[in-house]
Amino acid sequence: MPKVNPKILIWARESAGFTLEDAARAIGLSGEHASARLAEMEAGERSPSRPQLLKMSERYRRPLLAFYLSAPPPPAPRTHDFRTLGDQETGSEAIIEALIRDVKTRQALVRGALEDADEAEPLSFVASVQPDQGVNALVAAMQGVLAFDRTSYRRARSIDDAFKVLRDAVEAVGVFVLLVGNLGHHTSNLSPGVFRGMAIADPIAPFIVINETDSRSAWPFTLLHEFGHILMGESGISGYDSDQTIERLCDDAAGRLLLDRDELRTIPRTAHVDALVDEIGTFASVRKVSRKMVAYNLLRAGFISIALYQNLATRFDADRLEFARRATSGGAPDYYVVRRHRVGQGLLRLVNRMLAEGALSTTKASKVLGVKATAVSRMTERAA
Repeated sequence: MPKVNPKILIWARESAGFTLEDAARAIGLSGEHASARLAEMEAGERSPSRPQLLKMSERYRRPLLAFYLSAPPPPAPRTHDFRTLGDQETGSEAIIEALIRDVKTRQALVRGALEDADEAEPLSFVASVQPDQGVNALVAAMQGVLAFDRTSYRRARSIDDAFKVLRDAVEAVGVFVLLVGNLGHHTSNLSPGVFRGMAIADPIAPFIVINETDSRSAWPFTLLHEFGHILMGESGISGYDSDQTIERLCDDAAGRLLLDRDELRTIPRTAHVDALVDEIGTFASVRKVSRKMVAYNLLRAGFISIALYQNLATRFDADRLEFARRATSGGAPDYYVVRRHRVGQGLLRLVNRMLAEGALSTTKASKVLGVKATAVSRMTERAA
């Protein structure tokens, strides 16, 4: 077996966003000296075994051949559209980069399958709106392409049902919607504080990714925000409260589609934060939107100050974290139910059909769906 350059091990781990301690656990090293043994591999004092390299390949999201390069490759320049978010948490940049690689790989496989099956028809709505046309044009395009009906959306029994209505509409026009909370291991969890959503505005196989760890009430707003990126032909990573023009335009359009500005006037004005939190909570629940989105729209409409908005946003973020902590104490749901929900029916149906037509191999299908090859048939069994 060819000798592995220790610098490759360091590059692969760091570019995946792992500390030594987390990486040692992720690749199956045990005992109190686990991280020390990994450090010895990275110092060239110990050679990794083949099984350890295979586990590194899986956990670091790198092909096995990458570990046999003579030296770490130079960092690829990030295109202007996949921009760096501001105020990132420590270590988040490497995880975001790994996310981009993962989703772009899935998207390329889907596009390739469509091309092989002679189904690569450009979607006319991708890049159909220019940013300088303004928020009204973007709202009109969203509503027209999705045939969105606000009243029907609000009739949904729960926020999960409302999100499904919206997700089904987006997938029906040819956009694939993924829910991603980490890169396959809890050590790569994607914080909503630095990553809310992602869009790949491809004319053949556009993708939208929503951060699954964000509150469920925020998913519809994020989905519409990212769909705005698709309509403008703007790929990218989105975070909260960005000052960038495109981000604000997508925020405003998503907010106006879900809410009429005049509705905000029904929220009683009060300087008492606890009372305002309660009023916003009631208002948001009825309309199947997040409280933070309502607060943002109040700010953009000039009804509250930036200081009050920041106070409310801090409260809502803290509540989200507490709710997530409590939710993890319940029993684990069925693996395949969760996985199917994450990849969406649109992608499941396509993969199932491409497998039947021979345009996708089982190995490639497993990469698209983010599961092992042995799980592909179970994943797609109800997607016909």
